[in-house]
Amino acid sequence: MTTTEPTPQPAAAGDDTALANALANEHAAIYAYGLVSAHSVPDNNWLVTECLIEHRQCREECIAKLRGRSVSAPVAAAGYKIPFPVSTPADASKLALQVETDTATCWRAVAEQADNADDRGFAVRMLTESAIRAARWRVAADITPASVAFPGGPEKI
Repeated sequence: MTTTEPTPQPAAAGDDTALANALANEHAAIYAYGLVSAHSVPDNNWLVTECLIEHRQCREECIAKLRGRSVSAPVAAAGYKIPFPVSTPADASKLALQVETDTATCWRAVAEQADNADDRGFAVRMLTESAIRAARWRVAADITPASVAFPGGPEKI
């Protein structure tokens, strides 16, 4: 979805790297939701607010996990490159759905690379939350089906 500056520093373990990358994506998601908020219809304000709250909570949990391992958490960039111009409510919904799709991909990678049950459980919870948010955005945009079988992956069914 976005290009971040600075890029996260690679961590020693694969699951730490995946978690750091997911955190960098959470920073980008929070930024992107600012644009979504600015261009969404008022009926979607509750959804934008909920998504922002959840992404911020996830960001804080990621930072705490990385700090608990003495791994430097990537910081938010000053700005992010958005994949397409956002100037209408339809663009805002499309961006929100892209954010959640990208977030699901990052959390699926954490689940796949995790070395312990705690990280896998956390990643699965975040992947599930991303899938739920994406489904809500699909419903808001009248996209069917509202959910996908395997969120965060390339599988098409």
